[in-house]
Amino acid sequence: MIHGLLWLPLLVIFVLLTALGWLERRRQTLYLSWAEGSELSKLDGSGAARLKEGVLSWSSFEAGKFKEEDTFEVKKLELVELMSLTSGEAPLTTESQGRCRLRLIGSGKEIDVPFSDAERARQWMDQLMAKARCDL
Repeated sequence: MIHGLLWLPLLVIFVLLTALGWLERRRQTLYLSWAEGSELSKLDGSGAARLKEGVLSWSSFEAGKFKEEDTFEVKKLELVELMSLTSGEAPLTTESQGRCRLRLIGSGKEIDVPFSDAERARQWMDQLMAKARCDL
């Protein structure tokens, strides 16, 4: 009986990991259908974003579905800044890594898009500015 009690925590951990894996797989499957036909898309720990038909939209994953947070028209984009996620209005340096946000500025509107990885955010920043110049 003691041997059975020793295996019980391992069984609980196995069931928990299996459930978490199933949830992540479901999130990825929903993302693939949500991002279908997008010119540019991303999925990370801070949410999902896509550029489709000149409109950038981003969502968070809640209750088994993507909840749209906000949208921004790329043709109205004037400036993109890479900002620190936690230190208020401080811009991110080129050496910085980790969680950050892209600040999109245009048409009197200022919106922040969160990213889990600064390098990916820098790539998005370059691609968004290229799309904005192409749409002009």
